[in-house]
Amino acid sequence: MRPPTADAAGRERLGLMPAPLRIAIPIHSFEPGGVERVALNLASAWRAAGHDVRVVLGRDEGADRSRAPCDLDYWSLPSRISTAAFETLWMMWCLFRYLRREDTDVVFCAGNTYAVVCVVMRLLIRRRCPPVLVKISNDLYRCDLPPGYRHLYHLWLKVQRAMLDRFVALAGPMNREIVETLGITPDRVVTICDPALTAERFAKLSGIPREQAAPLHRGLRFLAVGRLARQKNLPLLIRAFVGGSHASDTLTIVGDGAERGKLEALVAALAMQDRVTFAGHVVDPDPFYRRADFLLMSSDYEGVPAVAIEAIAAGLPVIATDCSSSMKTLLGHGSRGVLVPVGDVSALAAAIGKAGRIPRLDAASRSYAETFTIECAARKYLAAMRSLAARPRQEPGSISRRAAASVASGVPPASTRCQSDKSPSA
Repeated sequence: MRPPTADAAGRERLGLMPAPLRIAIPIHSFEPGGVERVALNLASAWRAAGHDVRVVLGRDEGADRSRAPCDLDYWSLPSRISTAAFETLWMMWCLFRYLRREDTDVVFCAGNTYAVVCVVMRLLIRRRCPPVLVKISNDLYRCDLPPGYRHLYHLWLKVQRAMLDRFVALAGPMNREIVETLGITPDRVVTICDPALTAERFAKLSGIPREQAAPLHRGLRFLAVGRLARQKNLPLLIRAFVGGSHASDTLTIVGDGAERGKLEALVAALAMQDRVTFAGHVVDPDPFYRRADFLLMSSDYEGVPAVAIEAIAAGLPVIATDCSSSMKTLLGHGSRGVLVPVGDVSALAAAIGKAGRIPRLDAASRSYAETFTIECAARKYLAAMRSLAARPRQEPGSISRRAAASVASGVPPASTRCQSDKSPSA
């Protein structure tokens, strides 16, 4: 157990210099995922700044284990059986055990996936539960859901509003989205651009040379990068590529996941094996950015997708579904790529067919990605956590009563982004 120190509020009252923050970060495992990768990079930056950071692991394993920062302090509970099948329940138990034994100033909830873990901590530990800073990593409007499911999802958001403390928007447009869907005051939201890159990696990607016009001597090379998961709606992407691409164009899909078998079967059924390649999970995707001409995205929902930021830094125009309130800003309202409606295979196919007409990214467009670096974000996160740690903790029972009242008050109005109650087809 770490030696106890005066908490941030106590030191502030005494007029002392603030102590290093004691930060806990729950992470399921080292399986590939943008939320986890960004959290570990932030943790390294906070540790380098002198703070006491613990990564509370559900499983000390995963395909990205070798890429995990070696300077971090990892904490986990041993288990005689694999916990992968019930990783969320196991994560709750691990974080509960950790918070019961270790003094912690703030819990950093790295993405929406971990919100349920942090809500359960607040219910179990109550007053002893440290304040929670939540990074909103996905779209909250969720127009992809049928109306009934969307209603339930918005009820769940209101529980988070009552139980958790402060929320991070990953880009300016997300700030309004969080305020509207959670029904909170603006002071409970802080905007910190998604730290998808380090300064070093931005320099590497932005140094990739690019042709200034569509190549005449070969077909276009399209790239998709990410987990092969349902959220990404890759069947739609594959069908759009088949419908809109020219005979000499190719598509490379980088990533792995539960959907891979179905996707490979779809490519085989469409007789596209010679033009669609599955690269699998790779440690370093940058060579694929170097060889590609365009990035394709077909997600049903996202937060601020790191892959789009990486592509912009590498000089790739992005052709994507309008899967987030931040996408228009991210793509510079057309200067860095093209947006099509979510779930619209015909519109995505048409954009792929006209890709040769999309302007290439100049140096100014590529420099936009520099906004999304760990170095810029780490300091802002620390300031937000410092202000949370200085606040008095809730009295026992106050949160649960507030949660009940919150849920009873209903759900926020439907977003203007949800123009239809029909779920987009894959």
